[in-house]
Amino acid sequence: MHWLYLGIAVVFEIAVAVSAGRAQGFTRPAWTTATLVSGGAATYLLSRALLTFDVGVGYAVWTSAAGIGIVVLGALVFGQRLDGRRLLGIAAVIAGVAGLQLSGAA
Repeated sequence: MHWLYLGIAVVFEIAVAVSAGRAQGFTRPAWTTATLVSGGAATYLLSRALLTFDVGVGYAVWTSAAGIGIVVLGALVFGQRLDGRRLLGIAAVIAGVAGLQLSGAA
Protein backbone atom coordinates (compact mmCIF):
# COMPACT_ATOMS: atom_id res chain seq x y z
CA MET A 1 0.00 0.00 0.00
CA HIS A 2 2.90 2.36 0.70
CA TRP A 3 3.96 2.18 -2.99
CA LEU A 4 0.43 3.18 -4.02
CA TYR A 5 0.50 6.17 -1.67
CA LEU A 6 3.90 7.16 -2.99
CA GLY A 7 2.83 6.79 -6.63
CA ILE A 8 -0.26 8.94 -6.16
CA ALA A 9 1.82 11.49 -4.22
CA VAL A 10 4.13 11.72 -7.25
CA VAL A 11 1.16 12.44 -9.53
CA PHE A 12 -0.02 15.21 -7.20
CA GLU A 13 3.51 16.64 -7.01
CA ILE A 14 3.61 16.82 -10.80
CA ALA A 15 0.27 18.64 -10.62
CA VAL A 16 1.86 21.10 -8.16
CA ALA A 17 4.56 21.97 -10.68
CA VAL A 18 2.13 22.44 -13.55
CA SER A 19 -0.32 24.44 -11.44
CA ALA A 20 2.38 26.64 -9.91
CA GLY A 21 3.65 27.49 -13.37
CA ARG A 22 0.16 28.46 -14.47
CA ALA A 23 -0.57 30.41 -11.24
CA GLN A 24 1.81 33.17 -12.38
CA GLY A 25 3.12 34.06 -8.95
CA PHE A 26 -0.19 33.22 -7.29
CA THR A 27 -2.00 35.95 -9.21
CA ARG A 28 -4.50 33.56 -10.81
CA PRO A 29 -6.88 32.26 -8.10
CA ALA A 30 -7.96 29.00 -9.75
CA TRP A 31 -4.40 27.89 -10.47
CA THR A 32 -3.28 29.07 -7.04
CA THR A 33 -5.99 26.91 -5.46
CA ALA A 34 -4.99 23.95 -7.62
CA THR A 35 -1.36 24.40 -6.53
CA LEU A 36 -2.20 24.50 -2.85
CA VAL A 37 -4.69 21.63 -2.94
CA SER A 38 -2.45 19.34 -4.97
CA GLY A 39 0.50 20.25 -2.74
CA GLY A 40 -1.49 19.35 0.35
CA ALA A 41 -2.61 16.06 -1.19
CA ALA A 42 0.95 15.21 -2.28
CA THR A 43 2.32 15.94 1.19
CA TYR A 44 -0.41 13.94 2.92
CA LEU A 45 0.12 10.91 0.70
CA LEU A 46 3.89 11.16 1.09
CA SER A 47 3.45 11.19 4.86
CA ARG A 48 1.35 8.00 4.60
CA ALA A 49 4.04 6.32 2.50
CA LEU A 50 6.71 7.39 4.98
CA LEU A 51 5.05 5.27 7.65
CA THR A 52 6.76 2.36 5.88
CA PHE A 53 9.65 3.89 3.93
CA ASP A 54 12.75 5.35 5.50
CA VAL A 55 12.29 9.13 5.30
CA GLY A 56 15.40 9.74 3.21
CA VAL A 57 14.61 7.01 0.71
CA GLY A 58 10.90 7.82 0.45
CA TYR A 59 11.54 11.51 -0.05
CA ALA A 60 14.27 10.82 -2.61
CA VAL A 61 12.01 8.51 -4.60
CA TRP A 62 9.13 11.02 -4.41
CA THR A 63 11.11 14.04 -5.57
CA SER A 64 13.05 12.11 -8.19
CA ALA A 65 10.02 10.45 -9.75
CA ALA A 66 8.13 13.74 -9.74
CA GLY A 67 11.10 15.54 -11.30
CA ILE A 68 11.37 12.99 -14.07
CA GLY A 69 7.62 13.12 -14.60
CA ILE A 70 7.70 16.90 -14.90
CA VAL A 71 10.54 16.83 -17.44
CA VAL A 72 8.81 14.17 -19.55
CA LEU A 73 5.44 15.95 -19.31
CA GLY A 74 7.12 19.19 -20.32
CA ALA A 75 8.51 17.50 -23.42
CA LEU A 76 5.31 15.68 -24.38
CA VAL A 77 2.71 18.33 -23.56
CA PHE A 78 4.44 21.69 -23.44
CA GLY A 79 6.93 21.23 -26.28
CA GLN A 80 10.01 21.61 -24.11
CA ARG A 81 13.28 20.12 -25.37
CA LEU A 82 14.36 16.70 -24.20
CA ASP A 83 17.96 16.51 -25.42
CA GLY A 84 20.78 14.08 -24.69
CA ARG A 85 21.94 15.90 -21.57
CA ARG A 86 18.49 15.83 -20.03
CA LEU A 87 18.12 12.14 -20.88
CA LEU A 88 21.49 11.50 -19.25
CA GLY A 89 20.29 13.38 -16.17
CA ILE A 90 17.13 11.30 -16.04
CA ALA A 91 19.21 8.13 -16.31
CA ALA A 92 21.44 9.32 -13.46
CA VAL A 93 18.41 10.00 -11.26
CA ILE A 94 16.95 6.58 -12.01
CA ALA A 95 20.29 4.93 -11.23
CA GLY A 96 20.53 6.82 -7.94
CA VAL A 97 17.03 5.88 -6.83
CA ALA A 98 17.58 2.27 -7.88
CA GLY A 99 20.79 2.28 -5.82
CA LEU A 100 18.84 3.49 -2.78
CA GLN A 101 16.25 0.76 -3.26
CA LEU A 102 18.91 -1.92 -3.71
CA SER A 103 20.49 -0.84 -0.45
CA GLY A 104 17.64 -2.65 1.26
CA ALA A 105 15.60 0.33 2.44
CA ALA A 106 11.81 -0.09 2.26
